[in-house]
Amino acid sequence: MSAVTAQVIRTERLDLLPLRVEHAREMAAVLSDPALHTFIGGTPYTPEALRSRYERLTAGSPDPSVSWLNWVIRLRAEGPLTGTVQATVDGAVAEVAWVVGTSWQGRGIAGEAARGLVEWLGGQRVETVVAHVHPAHAASAAVATAAGLTPTGDWHDGEVRWSRSIAA
Repeated sequence: MSAVTAQVIRTERLDLLPLRVEHAREMAAVLSDPALHTFIGGTPYTPEALRSRYERLTAGSPDPSVSWLNWVIRLRAEGPLTGTVQATVDGAVAEVAWVVGTSWQGRGIAGEAARGLVEWLGGQRVETVVAHVHPAHAASAAVATAAGLTPTGDWHDGEVRWSRSIAA
């Protein structure tokens, strides 16, 4: 499978925009709540540190057979960025993740973004989508469910592996 490149994905309310380094300042504010790190660890990035991270991400994977795909989520009607979705595509398998800023949570944004991402990945010849969800993170489990993933019972680094086959 050839490399996959992030493209704009539109859902009912959202635009998933391919990540750019210039998004770092706004996203640092969106992701500034330490509570977002309850299950993933670490602390919020400063705008400068997030800019450096985005430079690495937009440069792409050092392995040419793996695609790093990252988007920011924009709530179209209101205009601001609200979070991110990402996919690491290796062959016919994509590992996905999402995060929505705390002030935007509870509005279905993560679930809608994850559904849109999974649908788009199906058009890129991805056959299986996986995510890893902390067993105590009910909101993230709800997002995975909304995207059609189901828990497998397999564990990785203290998280449950969720999966969905999207093969045609």
